[in-house]
Amino acid sequence: MSIVEAQGLSKQYDPPKGVLAVDGVSFAIERGEIFSLLGPNGAGKSTTISMLSCLLRPTDGDAFVDGHSIVGDPQAVKQVIGVVPQDIAVYPDMTARENLLFWGRMYGLAGAELKTRVDEVLELISLVDRQKDRVDKFSGGMKRRVNIGVALLHKPRILYLDEPTVGIDPQSRRSILDGILDLREQGMTVLYTTHYMAEAQELSDRIGIVDHGKLIALGTHAELVRIVGEEARVELTVDKGLEQMVARWSALGGVSRAVVEEEHAELLVEDANAVLPHLFEEAAAGGSRITSVNVSEPNLELVFLHLTGRALRD
Repeated sequence: MSIVEAQGLSKQYDPPKGVLAVDGVSFAIERGEIFSLLGPNGAGKSTTISMLSCLLRPTDGDAFVDGHSIVGDPQAVKQVIGVVPQDIAVYPDMTARENLLFWGRMYGLAGAELKTRVDEVLELISLVDRQKDRVDKFSGGMKRRVNIGVALLHKPRILYLDEPTVGIDPQSRRSILDGILDLREQGMTVLYTTHYMAEAQELSDRIGIVDHGKLIALGTHAELVRIVGEEARVELTVDKGLEQMVARWSALGGVSRAVVEEEHAELLVEDANAVLPHLFEEAAAGGSRITSVNVSEPNLELVFLHLTGRALRD
């Protein structure tokens, strides 16, 4: 049974001529799953989270969170969600424990219940030994963990995480990802936004790919990869004439797409082993020399390239 159902969600700033940040997005999230929205910066992920959190009112459409409308009953929605925003929202001059106590009271917790819940959350975010330290002494990753702890205090039925690993060190990122997987094991439903392909691939039961405010694909990792079949991605650099070479390569048999991406070419090919010799032959015939080659098997970035004509970059 779905715990979140987005139905044609749209958000336009300063209508009728302003930016259409989210354009008719519909999806459902099942109870107990990790559902990721994957897309580049500016794709509409954070705006979607803001509407589902009742921080922004949709220009059109609606969504139901645990049966409550974000348009008709936003207070009921707020009671069942926990939100970890992209920007860290804790008090730096307070300790980790003081932050959790403060936000717990804001959620209506008090007395022994509040103390017990703070103790539980400190265990969950692995900060028991640092609970009496001020947050401004923490690393970026530790601050993120406090932020996640705040969102978990009232035992929400669904947790929204908006790009929670941006700008943190690899060790902290690993800790946060492991913590999210543990939450799923405990039955938590998670809506996760990211522009990191590897994160979406590792965490998600299902993934929605978004671009320019639209949901352009949705499914499990295996289902999404099947969109491009058995095609591989080939990245090539040449010493000169890049655009000319891309035009020549795009006409070769076995090449389904060839585009210029920054300072290299990106091709989708049916059989890399069969096509590669012809790429070198064509380069030589065009007066260019291939200086590097990288071949990647089908993955989510390849799906994004196939759907949009450009790469999804971290």
